[in-house]
Amino acid sequence: MAHWRDEYLAALTVRDQREKANVTLYDAYAQLADRTSRLATTATASPAPTHIASQPGIPSPLVTPSKKQRGSESGLTPTDLLNATRAELSEAQRSRSQLQDQLSHVTTEVETLRKKSTQEARRIHILESERAQLYLRLKDRDAELKGKAKLLEDLQDEMATLNLQLNMSEEKSTRLQKENQDLVDRWMARMGQEAEAMNNASKFS
Repeated sequence: MAHWRDEYLAALTVRDQREKANVTLYDAYAQLADRTSRLATTATASPAPTHIASQPGIPSPLVTPSKKQRGSESGLTPTDLLNATRAELSEAQRSRSQLQDQLSHVTTEVETLRKKSTQEARRIHILESERAQLYLRLKDRDAELKGKAKLLEDLQDEMATLNLQLNMSEEKSTRLQKENQDLVDRWMARMGQEAEAMNNASKFS
């Protein structure tokens, strides 16, 4: 995902390109405004006297020769030129309104994206902090599990050793009991023989 600064700069670049693409329209709008002002002044001025306009070599004081030439070549009256200029000015204003709406829309979208990017950056920071904490907890848990696994292994080894010692002790105890029983049996047999001998001796006395 692109950083919000990159998105913001890209939107500014698009806006600049759109504005530069319509520089000619803005210039035309300014020229049309000037022409409208001049034509309005010309239309409201009083017409020149007939004898002055008809004199050879004296130009009309209200209309420049260039404008006369354009009017004669195009066949348009000053009123027609004024109406045409007003129509062009209206079209330029309509186009300007559209451009202004587009600019407002792009600006709003840029602000929305910037706010969204800021919120996402804050969310990413929070998630990164949470991930770091979880990583530390997981690392501690891994160490704890390793310690418990080692303890369990040691306990199993100790239990195996104790079971071996217990088996050896049981075998030794069984052997000792058997030996003791043999000694008791032999002693009882000896005592029985001695008692029988004493009884036999007493019979003959």
